[in-house]
Amino acid sequence: MSAFATWQYCGEPGEGQKAALVQFSNGKLQNSENVNFSLYKSKDTTNPRKKFRRILAAETDRLSYVGNNFGSGALKCNHLCRYFVGVLNNDSGQMEIYDAELFNMQPVFSDDLKDNETTLGNQAKSYRDQVDFCIEAFGTTKQKRALSSRRMNKVGSETLNIAVAKAAENIIDEKGVTALINDAAQDDLQDESAYLPPCHADGVKPEEIYKFEDLLSPEEYEALQIPSEVLKNVTSEEIVKMMEENSYCPFVIEALKNLPLNEKSRDHKARCLWFLNILIKFRSQNVIRKKNSLGPDVPHIINTKLLKNFTSLTYSNGSLRNLISDSMKAKITAYVIALALHINDFQTDLTMLQRDMKLTEKRIIEIAKAMRLKISKKKLSLESGGEEDHKMGILSIPLPALPRRKRT
Repeated sequence: MSAFATWQYCGEPGEGQKAALVQFSNGKLQNSENVNFSLYKSKDTTNPRKKFRRILAAETDRLSYVGNNFGSGALKCNHLCRYFVGVLNNDSGQMEIYDAELFNMQPVFSDDLKDNETTLGNQAKSYRDQVDFCIEAFGTTKQKRALSSRRMNKVGSETLNIAVAKAAENIIDEKGVTALINDAAQDDLQDESAYLPPCHADGVKPEEIYKFEDLLSPEEYEALQIPSEVLKNVTSEEIVKMMEENSYCPFVIEALKNLPLNEKSRDHKARCLWFLNILIKFRSQNVIRKKNSLGPDVPHIINTKLLKNFTSLTYSNGSLRNLISDSMKAKITAYVIALALHINDFQTDLTMLQRDMKLTEKRIIEIAKAMRLKISKKKLSLESGGEEDHKMGILSIPLPALPRRKRT
């Protein structure tokens, strides 16, 4: 027996009964239960341009986020479209429909807030002193009373700061400076790990640390069968042509020279190399204006994966675009390293990857150490007859200790 539901519209535009739909610009929430949202409304209800202004704040364990429906950071689509949210009551069969509004949540970093607050404080200080001086000289009794109250609150705030400083001193005395520094370094690494592939540190084998399924799902792996055929059946002449045309990065070309003869292993390695080459090409871009920017040969599921996991959606010049920020480039680099480890028996040439992705040696080693790889040197022979030092990244058990970040 089929079930039916009826709609019940519960909000008209202008009543302020809009549900908030949020999207996070820098990734996807792992656990939505650990987020606290706060909505702030404009107090100016008489001004038609200001009374519908809203600011939405979100607090997580790692970051704070803020989004608004006005100003340069607001989504223009709110003015072009109407959005609705439906809540279905299974008992009554009625779906309550509410007006909704989109908020693009941007991360707020403590350093930025500190700099802004310092700058604004310096600008406001001299102006505030002048206003206070005028109130003392020419103000009404009500204004002078308000000034006195504000100064008393300031004294109370200073007392609170002294109490907090004293409490901090007690914590340092009890726990020790070294332990506090270690805790802070651990927090920094946890923030950085948001851009790394999932690490299963309790794994007993290298392949269990960075699992292949976390890099490519079974459906995505299956979709690579057709486009990777060109690498699976590659000939020596075709490899030379690839080098001349620069159609594949040198890391992939070197790996193609040593494809295994076993049919299953050869097919697996060809798929991984094809996807690694696509990741490196994708990383070289800054803004994705078309979904098939890498060409028609890239399967739809792979395009979707790249846009969803390695870009942030932005609005610019009247259109939505997918931006590959510096943090997203670092994330792609980490996934490239993890995939290269699976390709080369869990030790890979970081120098070749660094050159293919146009990175500095310091940066790729920094990411490799964050992934808890051992770094070693290896001399490789050059076609000219000489030798060259290459940095190698090795994933071995037990994992090295987490690197300690230098704090300024």
